Amino acid sequence: MAKPTKLERILRVRTLQLGLVQAEEARAHDRTASEAALKGRIAQLTAGVAPAPEPVAGFSLVAAAHFRERLQQSAHAAEGRLRAAQATAERAVEATREARRDQSAVEKLIARADAQAVIKEIRALEAAPAGRKVRHDPC
Repeated sequence: MAKPTKLERILRVRTLQLGLVQAEEARAHDRTASEAALKGRIAQLTAGVAPAPEPVAGFSLVAAAHFRERLQQSAHAAEGRLRAAQATAERAVEATREARRDQSAVEKLIARADAQAVIKEIRALEAAPAGRKVRHDPC
């Protein structure tokens, strides 16, 4: 069985690792939200440049078509970035789950070591000879 000081040190390390993994998970969720917002904004811009039934000059139609094409490319890129961000967030959630598992395993080892130490002390007290006898001198 590992020494209590070693287990405490391992617990501190695992707790620190858990905090780092949770921070990475929060960053991954922020990135996912940012990419989703960007995708939504590109969709709004694309809808704003959609062809209108009003008569306009030919040059503006060409410019609008070019702008729509560029927005479409941006939308595809944003979709890819969003999928990548979601995959990163899922991996971060799994890493957090594993870090929590590791930390709780160390906590259980510490609790088990404490319980074993208490049982050892109880058995030592039971096996110890009786305390000193109080003898009274004849008065």
